[in-house]
Amino acid sequence: MADFILEIGIEEMPARFVPRLGEDIEKIFRTLLTDKMIGFEDVKTYATPRRLSVLVAGMDAAQKKVEEEVSGPPARIAYDADGKPTKACEGFARSQGISLDDIYTINTDKGEYLAAKKTIGGSNTVDILPEICLNAISSLSFPKKMKWGSLDFHFGRPLRWLLCLFGDTVVEFELAGMKSGRLTYGHRVMGPGPFDVPEASAYLDIIKNKCSVIISPEERADFVRDEGNRLASELGGAVVWKESLLDEVSNLVELPRPIIGHFDESFLELPAEVLLTSMESHQKCFGIQKEDGKLLAHFLCTLNLEPKDYDLVRKGWEKVLRARLEDARFFWAKDLATDFQVWLDKLEHVVFLGPLGSMGDKSRRIEKLGAKIAAKVEPDLQTEMARAGRIAKADLVSEMVNEFDSLQGKMGGIYAEKKGEEDVVCKAVYEHYLPAGAETPVPSSIGGAIISIADKADTLVGCFGLNKIPTGANDTYALRRAALGIIRILLNFEFQVDVNILFELAWDAYSKDIKWKLSKSETLAKLNDFIANRLRSYFTGQGFKTRVVDAALGAGFSDMSSLKARIEALSDFSKEDDFEQAVLTFKRAANIIRKQGSEEGLVLTGGFDMDSLVEPQEKALAEKIDDTSERFNSLWEQNNFASLLGVLGELRPYVDDFFDHVMVICDDEGLKMNRLNLLKALVDRLSRLADFSALQV
Repeated sequence: MADFILEIGIEEMPARFVPRLGEDIEKIFRTLLTDKMIGFEDVKTYATPRRLSVLVAGMDAAQKKVEEEVSGPPARIAYDADGKPTKACEGFARSQGISLDDIYTINTDKGEYLAAKKTIGGSNTVDILPEICLNAISSLSFPKKMKWGSLDFHFGRPLRWLLCLFGDTVVEFELAGMKSGRLTYGHRVMGPGPFDVPEASAYLDIIKNKCSVIISPEERADFVRDEGNRLASELGGAVVWKESLLDEVSNLVELPRPIIGHFDESFLELPAEVLLTSMESHQKCFGIQKEDGKLLAHFLCTLNLEPKDYDLVRKGWEKVLRARLEDARFFWAKDLATDFQVWLDKLEHVVFLGPLGSMGDKSRRIEKLGAKIAAKVEPDLQTEMARAGRIAKADLVSEMVNEFDSLQGKMGGIYAEKKGEEDVVCKAVYEHYLPAGAETPVPSSIGGAIISIADKADTLVGCFGLNKIPTGANDTYALRRAALGIIRILLNFEFQVDVNILFELAWDAYSKDIKWKLSKSETLAKLNDFIANRLRSYFTGQGFKTRVVDAALGAGFSDMSSLKARIEALSDFSKEDDFEQAVLTFKRAANIIRKQGSEEGLVLTGGFDMDSLVEPQEKALAEKIDDTSERFNSLWEQNNFASLLGVLGELRPYVDDFFDHVMVICDDEGLKMNRLNLLKALVDRLSRLADFSALQV
């Protein structure tokens, strides 16, 4: 048993590649070692921009030995009339690497067959590792690969060295014209090397103390955070941490060294969003703020070395940032001097999407749709939402957004405030791109929610009407994200508005001159299915079982807030001891109604005549349905679905008794129809809660 190290030295890898590589090669190595029956204690991987390392602790020196019985051809063709082995018998022995004396026969259901005991495994680990290493490296995937020179080899970046040791023994293999060895290389400036690694267990110590590399991404991120917090506190401030940027920075460096930079306080007149975007997007720096949230004229940047002159390096960062901020100040002043109407006029010349017209057309549709949605959820805001919808896209042609496109919407809200628009309008414009993804927040204001829904619904309807519907992984117009955004907003704000009506309003807002690929009914039907699939993904992602979600969706999702409550109630119901039997009972009733109604063509209304019922069991069920009717409707109005399922629990014994003693499909046509309508009254209640057929295992 010994430790093992594989280090793949590479040219600087893009930061976005690094975390995934570390995760992937760990899974790959664990799988390969297990498949080859090589025991080990643990596998750890480390990734920096210039190296990918796999460290396996306690790897066995040899494969495990396993004896297994292998079967061969039928015994009747294995020997000739003289008892001599045939070619079939000899071929079996040869293929298994055994002698003829090792072969015996076994009885099976199909007769006698040749068999033999075969021992597999037992090879030395060091002899198997070259194949494992080559397979692991070739199995790595990249968003983009490259090749170099005349080599017929593709990788994320050119390879520069290969270190591979099992204990103190070099695991020899060749890849991309390089041979593996025991040399590693350090930080380009602080410890270039090469350094001899005598054995695998010495690797981490050499990397840290000689190579001047912090090999763990988590340790690099923690170091930047801790040192950044310390430096910022000395200035009486705190770092404005952005986790995605911190991850990126920690994967851009091997030896992080945070330092504080400064800029002229006159730039603080710019919005904080502009300052932070200038720092984060272009310089990979963090802002520093006071306790009240206002920015200080300082920033935190991260070096990838220990400089001889910190002041000289700091001035370089400050010079570059100052140029960015000067540009931003110019854009800010120019935009403030521009009237919204100028921007709205320019939108007429910005294409939204081919046949769907310009961004000016889109802004007028959002204007109409915003007012109509407000009429349903917040009638007092109709005028304000119309205005917010009209100017929501105006900042797309502003100088600032042309430079910093990630500020679209935000700058629109800021400019709206500066130009005297009402607060609710400014907030709605500022937030209308939210949520921008599954992990980003929904708008905090009702105005932002309304305009966000209007914008996303307009895009969805337009793309679906043109039959630009996502297929597989292809989603050019981010329609899944738009649909999920609408879902999250409706759930968060508990808007009691049918999403299908929203899409119908969005369709009606389009010009009659649009040359659609799909009709209105086809578009809305496909959107309904699309939203259902997004809802299924959303709720199963929240931990609810698929059958529970499907059952709730089967009863409709016009009111998403009530859908959520039904899913939660059904989830609790599914955990009860008699759940399966209850589902079978209610499903039986639903199946009878479906077969006799839609399939047989009978018109069932759910209205039954109590006096025409004959059997005591059907009378008891009818009385129980009547007795619980008012309570059921009251609980429905309250969205109290847990209690509604409790009412079904009260009904279930009566339903079971009914099925045990009553023949529904009887010869008396009038009695049959009355009994079917009795079940229809029950099923009408069930179908409001769930599709019980989806709940059965």
